[in-house]
Amino acid sequence: MSSSRLRIVTRKSPLALWQARLVQSRLAALHPHLAIELVGVHTSGDTLLDAPLAKVGGKGLFVKELEERLLCGAADLAVHSMKDVTVDLPAGLVLPVVLAREDPRDAFVSQQYQDLQSLPRSALVGTSSLRRQCQLRAIRPDLKLQSLRGNVGTRLRKLDEGQFDAIILAAAGLKRLGLEARIRAYLHPDLLLPAIGQGAIGIECREGDEDLIPLITPLDDPPSRVCIHAERALNRRLFGGCQVPIAGHAKILHGELRMRALVGSVDGRRILRDEICGQPEHAEELGKRLAEKLLSRGADALLAELQHGPLA
Repeated sequence: MSSSRLRIVTRKSPLALWQARLVQSRLAALHPHLAIELVGVHTSGDTLLDAPLAKVGGKGLFVKELEERLLCGAADLAVHSMKDVTVDLPAGLVLPVVLAREDPRDAFVSQQYQDLQSLPRSALVGTSSLRRQCQLRAIRPDLKLQSLRGNVGTRLRKLDEGQFDAIILAAAGLKRLGLEARIRAYLHPDLLLPAIGQGAIGIECREGDEDLIPLITPLDDPPSRVCIHAERALNRRLFGGCQVPIAGHAKILHGELRMRALVGSVDGRRILRDEICGQPEHAEELGKRLAEKLLSRGADALLAELQHGPLA
């Protein structure tokens, strides 16, 4: 970065721009001498909409082009939804900041029905997430699930056109876009365990950028960052991604970190669940240990089957 200019690269979707503008405004308040500009990019994940995300490369497609801008020096920061960030960052990049986490839950959205339980048999539900599909099929095997891609506005439009009886979206995105009124019901983590990193915004930059990192660290929320590190450590040990149904959610209660996780089959017939608790300063180790617990109970064979067999 120059001494007077800071460039933030972001996807061009309305939600991504909202998140980037949030970071922009907070940094501008902290550093009024800086000219902070947004660099919008259409990523592969935004343009390859004809196939399920798992079949075209996973959520890494939403961040690859942004990270390339950082590495070549065309931008100084990238703002991400943490659930889109791959478990291993490219060499030379770091994630030093996680903002205070928004609601991590999934949301039930429908024109006619109040909640998941009130859907009639064989109702059509839209979601692109294998994690959601796995858990929904375990709860309501009678439902018809169909892949639903696109930004939040596109998904809501398809619901409003009558293409679906209900759709499942992240509550955080709806709240950030001022669409909380569209939520008919929140899906408690006991019912639908969230995605790794869901509800959190992260800031990525080049490693060793000594001038930049001190400028952005005031935006960091340590409890949120600790929980995200624990969840990502779990995912890394499970070699997880968008291609397999993995869920994990950590929170700090009364000074203790508690995390739950699951690995399942896409059809919902096999789901392994476990949990762990410990001191927040051991977040990464707790994430790894929880993964090991799941692996020891058969998650290794299930993951191998999912990753190397045909995608559902």
